[in-house]
Amino acid sequence: MEMSFRWFGEDDPVTLDHIRQIPGMTGVVSAIYDIPAGEVWPYEKIIDLKSRIEAHGLKLNVIESVPVHEDIKMGLSSRDQWIENYKQTLRHLSEAGVRTVCYNFMPVFDWTRSSMAAALPDGSNSLSYDEEKIRGIDPLSGELTLPGWDLSYQTDDLRKIMDAYQSITETQLMENLIYFLREIVPVAEEEDIYLGIHPDDPPWQIFGLPRVVTNKENVQYLLQAVDSPNNGITFCSGSYGADPSNDLTGIIEAAKGRIHFVHARNVKWTGERTFQETSHSIEDGSLDMVAIIRKLREVGFTGPIRPDHGRMIWGEEGRPGYGLYDRALGATYLNGVIDTLEQA
Repeated sequence: MEMSFRWFGEDDPVTLDHIRQIPGMTGVVSAIYDIPAGEVWPYEKIIDLKSRIEAHGLKLNVIESVPVHEDIKMGLSSRDQWIENYKQTLRHLSEAGVRTVCYNFMPVFDWTRSSMAAALPDGSNSLSYDEEKIRGIDPLSGELTLPGWDLSYQTDDLRKIMDAYQSITETQLMENLIYFLREIVPVAEEEDIYLGIHPDDPPWQIFGLPRVVTNKENVQYLLQAVDSPNNGITFCSGSYGADPSNDLTGIIEAAKGRIHFVHARNVKWTGERTFQETSHSIEDGSLDMVAIIRKLREVGFTGPIRPDHGRMIWGEEGRPGYGLYDRALGATYLNGVIDTLEQA
């Protein structure tokens, strides 16, 4: 597996020099963050990003993410022009040598948490989710803004989009996803790019919005509907694992051969639809990370994997979930598990 690390560009307090010092680290997962959703990524900007990473002895092995325009998700008549832009971005990424692209199909809001710094017993803090708190939040009030959210919309526009989604069912949203995939996967095949859709995080409806990448049944459906090796998933243990009813090794088995990227993180279930992120260790969380890595090896996964959200430890401050220290510990933990399994 290619141990990799998320980097948010030159404004990221975690530098490429820091990342290269993590044992076993070879890949960088990044994106271009100053281009509005739906616009074509210029080839020159991609090359510049790649060159900066390679200058530090690392490889740009995954783009996370190329955002999908809301018109595509809603199935509006304007979606085809945005899909054409998406295709062109894939062509530019391929020309630059990128082979793996992560994306998601979550309406309006990306990953969502109710607290950015919930205390843990050891004195560290981490991201947490409490369904009751989320139900009491108006996402348009500005009361809650998260690092993964696209804040480029004006409030009035965002309200119109939210209102429009109230008439879109999960079945319709899945149909819109399949429409999108049937358009872009042939380009991915031509350009030798592997697409990995990230699951909804958390894997259930929030703010009254439909969500459709939440469980094994969803995964099987979208992989069968567009049956191409280039159409695959990003397996995120923390996203799928937030729902105790999800069988994580079962999802891996269902998607074998079509898992193109892995996010590894642990969570602890603290109530119904309530969880907190922990260290990667099986001692701290509710997920069996050893069993997950073992199953990934069994199905032949050798692609990019990254330690996902980490705790804030040792007094570190920075982007919630994306500090250096605990993610570096996570990478080392994962490498230890991988090394042990390979020697068994």
